[in-house]
Amino acid sequence: MASASTSSDTRERELLAAAREGDEGAYRRLVDPYRGELHAHCYRMLGSVHDAEDALQETLLRAWRGLSGFEGRSSLRSWLYRIATNASLTMIDKRPKRVLPIDYGPAADPHDGPGEPLMESVWVEPYADEHFGLEDGLAGPEARYEQREAVELAFVAALQNLPANQRAVLILREVLGFSAKEAAETLDTTTASVNSALQRARAAVDDRLPEQTQQATARALGEDGLQEVVDNYVDAWQRGDVQAVVEMLTEDAAFSMPPLRTWFGGREEIAIFLAGSPLSGMWRWRPVQVRANGQPALAFYSWDDAEGAYTPFALNVLTVRGRQISDVTAFIIRTPESADREVIARMPEQPTDPDQLEIAFRAFGLPDKLDEE
Repeated sequence: MASASTSSDTRERELLAAAREGDEGAYRRLVDPYRGELHAHCYRMLGSVHDAEDALQETLLRAWRGLSGFEGRSSLRSWLYRIATNASLTMIDKRPKRVLPIDYGPAADPHDGPGEPLMESVWVEPYADEHFGLEDGLAGPEARYEQREAVELAFVAALQNLPANQRAVLILREVLGFSAKEAAETLDTTTASVNSALQRARAAVDDRLPEQTQQATARALGEDGLQEVVDNYVDAWQRGDVQAVVEMLTEDAAFSMPPLRTWFGGREEIAIFLAGSPLSGMWRWRPVQVRANGQPALAFYSWDDAEGAYTPFALNVLTVRGRQISDVTAFIIRTPESADREVIARMPEQPTDPDQLEIAFRAFGLPDKLDEE
């Protein structure tokens, strides 16, 4: 009896042959098993879900057009990764670098309010890793980072600060587990260049990453322990208890709100901001727990009188350190139109962007509205 691996290889060869003859259905079945991991690869390269989708579509188009040139000297997976990497590198040349507010400028004075949004698309976006089918564990025996570790916000943000070539090398070698030779072939360079770029990339990324990944933190706390941290944070927020919220933060905690460029650092500064804006009593909140970037996250809905419902406000991705929260990255969708005008003056109104709504809510299987109940 043929092994599952042999049967799979045979099926792939049959689909490849049919696709080369122009069978689009066979081509879709051929590449569908790789869509999720290729999308994650493009997201790591680009820091944006929308850019990753564009790069993935470009990859699949290039692969379809280039099937006749695929000679099978490497695996289909490696060939697709080569195309995806180069499609991403092309996009990097044309689009601004993606960052988080803490990489964009210094912390702001909370007495000045949240400030104005930066409308240019420069922010790293949240990633619905479960929606895109990202698997657990290592991609290969030579990989250094787990698949979910490699979409954590801190890791993706650190990648965006690398030169494009170093970024590609680190992902290929440390995330996907490619050999130096395979990475060199993918990037059309030498193994010596790959090894040199990897050494520099490792040093730069390690310097920006926290001591422990979110996956390691989750394992240390256990499922119940992590859930308790999130539940306590939600409870404090819904009660509007600024002091309780702040006590759950680390002393050096950061609170940022893309697309606002301002961010607040430290418990005291965050407390001033919370008391003056989101927990001032002017809003009614309904948080829904989800996961984003392999981390706990809260989809915040706010009550809107005009809609007569709770409507999407922001997706808050939480970074946990020990039993406290070290970073809150609140990806803002909009400010409720019915909110007090004085408060809106301190927290500028954000128009509902259908694209952002899809990234931050629909991709997580969340509804566009929640009713009173």
